[in-house]
Amino acid sequence: MFTGLVAAVGEVRRVYRGRDGLTLSLQAPFRGLALGESMAVDGACLTVTSRARGVFGVHVVDTTLDRTLFRGYRAGQLVNLERALKAGDRLGGHMVMGHVDGIGVVRSATHRLDARVVELDVPAAVAQVTVPLGSVTLNGVSLTVLEVGPRSRLSVSLIPFTLQHTTLDRLVVGAEVHLEADLIGKYLQRFVQAGTRLRRARRPRS
Repeated sequence: MFTGLVAAVGEVRRVYRGRDGLTLSLQAPFRGLALGESMAVDGACLTVTSRARGVFGVHVVDTTLDRTLFRGYRAGQLVNLERALKAGDRLGGHMVMGHVDGIGVVRSATHRLDARVVELDVPAAVAQVTVPLGSVTLNGVSLTVLEVGPRSRLSVSLIPFTLQHTTLDRLVVGAEVHLEADLIGKYLQRFVQAGTRLRRARRPRS
């Protein structure tokens, strides 16, 4: 589990493509990384498979490639990184699982007072479990939802600190991002759907 609070911005050093997926070599300032530990890379939970001083590797399997943007990553690309939450750590963002629910597309990015407001087109499955002032994760960054509009659109506000310490300062119109919808919203939707199916099953048939 993660919090959506980015610990560091890393850089893709190398991309290896093989028959069984893709391996990324990432430069990052972390110390004490352990083989097998979880790392959120742009919001996707991946496993550390190799490590050296200032560099670590993660493997991206085909099923993850099918639902993320990793196929297009290149050397030199910057990524948001977060190590897994430890018991006793502060939950400063929100509960983030590192499971990408879909890809969002930036439709506008405008300045509003001291923040940048970004509007995105998102998959219907994400929009359906998102509420104003709720939470959403963009490329691993925990953000508060400003508005949920029609046609599966939502907007978020990026404060100066977020722009300075993550890769979200690079978002422009047309940019794509990993999305993770709010965990509580997904569970509530599941419970409601299960209750609806149960009530329908119990209805007497004429």
